[in-house]
Amino acid sequence: MKQREKGLLYVMVTAMAVGLTWIIVDGVMSPKQKTAILSPVESSKKTAPVADRRPHSVAFHGREITDEYAWLKDESYPEVDDEDVLDYLNAENAWFEHVMGGHEPLVEELFGELKARIKQDDASVPVRDGPFLYSWRFEKGAEYRTWLRSPVEGGKEEVLLDEPTRAKDTEFYRLGGFKVSPDHKLAALSEDMDGSERFTMMVKDLETGKMLEDEIPQTIGAAAWASDSSGFAYVLLDENWRTYVARFHVLGTPVENDLTLYEESDPGFFVGLKRTQSRAFIVISTGDNITTEARLLPAGEPTSRPVLVAARKQGHEYYVDHAGETLFIRTNDTHPNFRVVTAPQDDPVQESWKELLPPSDERYYTGLMALAGHLVIQERIDGLDQILIRTHGGEEHHVPFTEPAYAAYLGDTREFVTDAFRIGYESMVTPLTIYDYGIAERTLTTRKVQEIPSGYDASDYASERLMATARDGTRIPVTVLYRKGFEKNGKGLLHLYGYGAYGYGMDPGFSTSRLSLVDRG
Repeated sequence: MKQREKGLLYVMVTAMAVGLTWIIVDGVMSPKQKTAILSPVESSKKTAPVADRRPHSVAFHGREITDEYAWLKDESYPEVDDEDVLDYLNAENAWFEHVMGGHEPLVEELFGELKARIKQDDASVPVRDGPFLYSWRFEKGAEYRTWLRSPVEGGKEEVLLDEPTRAKDTEFYRLGGFKVSPDHKLAALSEDMDGSERFTMMVKDLETGKMLEDEIPQTIGAAAWASDSSGFAYVLLDENWRTYVARFHVLGTPVENDLTLYEESDPGFFVGLKRTQSRAFIVISTGDNITTEARLLPAGEPTSRPVLVAARKQGHEYYVDHAGETLFIRTNDTHPNFRVVTAPQDDPVQESWKELLPPSDERYYTGLMALAGHLVIQERIDGLDQILIRTHGGEEHHVPFTEPAYAAYLGDTREFVTDAFRIGYESMVTPLTIYDYGIAERTLTTRKVQEIPSGYDASDYASERLMATARDGTRIPVTVLYRKGFEKNGKGLLHLYGYGAYGYGMDPGFSTSRLSLVDRG
């Protein structure tokens, strides 16, 4: 079991032990914390420790900030050697042991339940990209993926990247991006070997299995290949872990000669890369949490000057895709729920935008994907996910979903000319399910359902979607999961989880660990 899951387990057990009616769980315990919690601590303490308030203030940009708990920050972190901090942590751990004393059998029982629901030899659904089907899988007991492909017409499966072998001789390993070139002969991959979250980008020859000499340190994210597979765009990190510049590397040339495509001067903005679904353009994006800006670079002319779509304006977010000779843009320029506009690819400036889908108080556009014959739009209506398909001629229909509350999103669709696209779907009752949606037939074809090795029967559970009214009159959707037979008399226990920052909405997704709470009422 991963470290985060074990951390959630202990919070879950604590909730059961002390009879909490609600608790928010989202954290990772370090090995030191885990050791401290699991080690026997003698304590006769009968009340929870309370941290001292100690006068402390600091000035930033002419403003004085008071923080009476600043003393709890050990300046030598991640080493913790401040005696006052250690004393307080020991008191917290002693209180934990006092509350949890006698619950070891429950801990082991729940730990066994959680492990038994995890499929160790999991695998992705193969996705078509040109002549190959690409996928990954975990071998049983492996901590890392093996990346694979096989010919569409049939033939031998080929290992593209064996993460377990790459990670074998390191204390830490994390694969960042892994992007195969348009000619399917190369792959640009990035690896972090020390946990710094600063990756080194390399290129593997998929025909020989050897790594090329090209190596680019201090990167993060995936490469964006040129159309002719001669090189790729990438982003670099600065000393503050900010992606600040996009560059283009021509294979076989010195990295110090790489062309700077765009460099961001605002320290609050981060630079990103992606390719349009058509693969005609590389989109160089930059932005913060409320403002974005995009530049288009023809993937067939990657050393040309990127073209600005719309100059940044505080609070304006927009996102670009492409089909034919048209740009499709999701923008909040006139409404916080966004609208969809079009623009000629040769004249993308804001003055050329034409409204395709108007803004609405009821509909919130959350994403779009432009295919050769259709526009696929992710939206929320009354807070519930919907997927809208619109032909370039204007005909529309929604993908049908029947549950009262669920999460649905666009999955891994790599081809531009296609009559089907991939959807991910789950609810608090339904395990993660991967569908292919046939546009013409309007049918959902199940490609994979999350497997729970210890067994799971969805008919044992029920889910409802309620609307709660906040103090200001705003209606807030609330999804409730319970085991059938749960008595709705107002006396039962409730585990409530919510989050509200950054405009982020919580999707009612599936969780195997949650079942251990639900099964116990």
